[in-house]
Amino acid sequence: MKKKYIIVLLIIVSLLVCGCTKENKNEDKKEEPIKEVKKIKIIDEDSKSRPYAIVINNLPSAMKVQTGLNDAYIIYEFPIEGGYSRSLALFKDKKTSKIGTVRSARQNYIDYALENDAIFVHWGTNHPAADVIKETKVDNIDAASNGKPFFRENPEKLAREHTGYTGLNKLIDYNKNTKKYRDTTDVKPPLKYTTEEVDLSKYEDSKKAKTVELNYSSSYKLKYAYNEETKRYERVYNGKDHTDYFNNKEKFTTKNIIVVNVGLGKVSGYTDTAGTNYTDIYNIGSGTGYYITNGYAREIKWSKSSRKEQTKYTYTDGKEIDVNDGNTYINLFDKSKSVNINE
Repeated sequence: MKKKYIIVLLIIVSLLVCGCTKENKNEDKKEEPIKEVKKIKIIDEDSKSRPYAIVINNLPSAMKVQTGLNDAYIIYEFPIEGGYSRSLALFKDKKTSKIGTVRSARQNYIDYALENDAIFVHWGTNHPAADVIKETKVDNIDAASNGKPFFRENPEKLAREHTGYTGLNKLIDYNKNTKKYRDTTDVKPPLKYTTEEVDLSKYEDSKKAKTVELNYSSSYKLKYAYNEETKRYERVYNGKDHTDYFNNKEKFTTKNIIVVNVGLGKVSGYTDTAGTNYTDIYNIGSGTGYYITNGYAREIKWSKSSRKEQTKYTYTDGKEIDVNDGNTYINLFDKSKSVNINE
């Protein structure tokens, strides 16, 4: 009996010692901190929602009634006939109820809808654009033939062609119920975003960029003015602040500017109602430009191998540019003109 008691006692002591040892081991074991994974705020890079690419009217008389553009994550701006510009604004996972004014398509804009795998939204086409839409079969919603997701407002008594608007919920519902285009995509944006602040000032080849002036013509002069407090560029056209007409005259601003120097020509065989040949943009190939953010600019190179292929943006040493987390204006600009970057 004594032997049995001794054995039981030894077992109990052994268990107590092991338990204490385990507890001590657990106490000594430090929990490793959970690493926070920073995510891009401008868009959800994990989202498979397909973007909408909307053609925006930039005639100065219509720019004063523009709205909704601060919700776009990329806006391309193109030279157009008469020395003016027109834009293509990309939206993803937004519910912006009023965007515009919406205007007609040009053939080169379709390239950027394709490289972003976006649904192309416009109010009419010119003849070259109609040919490219037919050739590429780009998914598109045209107000000229599909009026339901579009509407008109004219508080400033402008010409009718400057009064067209749309909204993302209207477009999404119309696509779902009528067009039935694919609404998901595996295509990533053409820009390489980073959560770390891009500081161009540390590079020897950078230059201060407090203002950036792009004079498309004597009739349309565009300027970006850097705001030190917000670390964003504010848009100014023809000496006027570029503001959101229906959103308390909020200024249109951007975190990033990419200037793409391109050659310009004319589309043969077609003219507009005034008898002017339509502008053609030589955006397939390669060229130079600038990346501008946080008050500094660096020279870059761009290349695009076909309509559907994404444009690549690199520094002159060949390294792909990292783009600050924020919206981006990409200005395609006549390479024969000067980009004025000032301190």
